[in-house]
Amino acid sequence: MSGQIAAVIVAAGRGLRAGGGLPKQYRSVAGTPVIRPSLAMLAAHPEITLVQPVIHPDDDDLYQAAAGGLDLLAPVAGGKTRQASVLAGLEALQPHGPDIVLVHDAARPFASADLVSRAIAAVAQTGAAIPTLAVSDTVKTVDGSGRVTATLARNELRTVQTPQAFGYAALLDAHRQAQAAGRDDFPDDAALAEWAGLAVIAFDGEQANVKLTHADDFTRAASGLGGLVDLRTGNGFDVHPFGAGDHVMLGGLRIAHDRGLAGHSDADVGLHALVDAILGALADGDIGAHFPPSDPQWRGAGSDRFLAFAAERVHARGGRIAHLDLTLVCEAPRIGPHRDAMRARIAAIAGIPLERVSVKATTSEKLGFTGRGEGIAALATASVRLPWSEP
Repeated sequence: MSGQIAAVIVAAGRGLRAGGGLPKQYRSVAGTPVIRPSLAMLAAHPEITLVQPVIHPDDDDLYQAAAGGLDLLAPVAGGKTRQASVLAGLEALQPHGPDIVLVHDAARPFASADLVSRAIAAVAQTGAAIPTLAVSDTVKTVDGSGRVTATLARNELRTVQTPQAFGYAALLDAHRQAQAAGRDDFPDDAALAEWAGLAVIAFDGEQANVKLTHADDFTRAASGLGGLVDLRTGNGFDVHPFGAGDHVMLGGLRIAHDRGLAGHSDADVGLHALVDAILGALADGDIGAHFPPSDPQWRGAGSDRFLAFAAERVHARGGRIAHLDLTLVCEAPRIGPHRDAMRARIAAIAGIPLERVSVKATTSEKLGFTGRGEGIAALATASVRLPWSEP
């Protein structure tokens, strides 16, 4: 199989068993709505060309707040069951004609980009593939009175995750067959595909790819961040000299000044330092490697694009930005009056809560190039949480 690869994000359920007063896909874990990491990771994945969210009609405001700034198809309304919601997403994709479709539950925010890549590789070989985990506990069947009736052979048992991957046309046809037959009781798309006669194969899932269902799941996710136990720290430093102009770009804001800053893109020294800090935490090069200053397409470009890119690189690894700390060093302009607006702008670009962004300013006591008013320097630190992987 080749061509377009689409992903359907199923987010139309009520999910109220988890508590919190909101559908679980919009509850917050580590300051981020549960649905956003999956949306961001799939939108940034190099093999995914279309991301189709399926939401409840009453949740549009919640969805728009959670999905802001991401390149996604317009959401479509789901149905009364998960199965009906998946079919709505598949039907919405038909004008685009994808060859492969992945179906993922919004309540699994910790799926990684590597898992998606393995799903795509598996389905390209077989036409239907699902991520699974081997069962480590002994499993028994129990009747209505609580009596154990059988002990199952766990070497043949697997727990099933999403994203599940299928040939698009085959899955759409299977869903339409089930609808025509009045069947709306399949627990997942693999079960429906099996009923329709498709051969489904299993590939290795991820331990961190947990599904958030009950209140205790959110407690564990918040304390352990759903397996995001690999804490990384990166540092960034940047300098730009003053040049001609009537404003500077700092921290994503246009600030009136008697001179401008010269350099790469719009010369936002603060955002550039933050980008390098995030990329450093990922061991993913630096801003110049991804956006070479010699490339004319970046001349005058807004540095918010670079920061958004770095943030999506974190999400694509199944991670979170835990904190951003920026220090600006200059004699002028004064940073204090703009500090809170900078924090808000950086938080919005990076897709993290305001309380996870710090902006500070200092002078160099008239010493050095900053003290002489020749330019501005910036230092940044980024803390990032990633799923643990063995060295």
